[in-house]
Amino acid sequence: MAAFHSKTVRRLTVAQPSSFAARAYRDDAVVLRTHKLGEADRIITLLTKHHGQVRAVAKGVRRTSSRFGARLEPFMVADLQLISGRSLDIVTQAVAKGAYGSNIAADYGRYTVAAAMTETAEKLTDVDGESGTAQYNLLVGALASLSRGDHTPELILDSYLLRALSTGGWAPSFTDCARCGAPGPHTAFSAPLGGMVCAECRPPGSPAPAAETVLLLGALLTGDWTTADASAPVHRRESAGLVSAYLQWHLERVLKSLKHVERT
Repeated sequence: MAAFHSKTVRRLTVAQPSSFAARAYRDDAVVLRTHKLGEADRIITLLTKHHGQVRAVAKGVRRTSSRFGARLEPFMVADLQLISGRSLDIVTQAVAKGAYGSNIAADYGRYTVAAAMTETAEKLTDVDGESGTAQYNLLVGALASLSRGDHTPELILDSYLLRALSTGGWAPSFTDCARCGAPGPHTAFSAPLGGMVCAECRPPGSPAPAAETVLLLGALLTGDWTTADASAPVHRRESAGLVSAYLQWHLERVLKSLKHVERT
């Protein structure tokens, strides 16, 4: 019995590291959101490049002695090593790849825009795991542009929102009629129908944005920054309202962070 027991213990001892290694994986990730857990830990919501949305525990990151606490703040991009868990994964290593958090957090306008983008990414990838890699690349690119100050923060936000929705399967049309495909330009906008619509498809009460606003929307969707940067504030405000309506119609929920975004 003693010999049998000794062999059993040895087998278990060998099996444990193997099982641990089998559950380990590595991936690039952007931090979407964090909240406290216990006295020193955090639960972190991540959008990874290859594993979609992941919720993980980062142990001890709230201690001043933590080796990677600053790398796991919102808007940061890092190369992570994680261990798969039953309900939550565990972060065991973090190497910074995109330190966008400090530049964004230092400016209120950039911060609110980044918060709206990460909330959108969280909602979209929570229900759609298929487009995770594309959503990751899109969000990282938008955060990098926001951190560098390439364009007005609100324009970066609206461009990101339109592209994120397109990537998720809700691409709007700002040229042909979104319902029947009749060639544009058209004068009415309908979020439920998918963008600009012709006179025959127009639902009662649909807004009629200015032609310059429709041009701006198309530029934001396609990344035509020459046109977008040259747009007037009145058309930016109008386009922002349409983008917000389109986003919240298709997500079927209100984004809390959008109300804090400053519009010029």
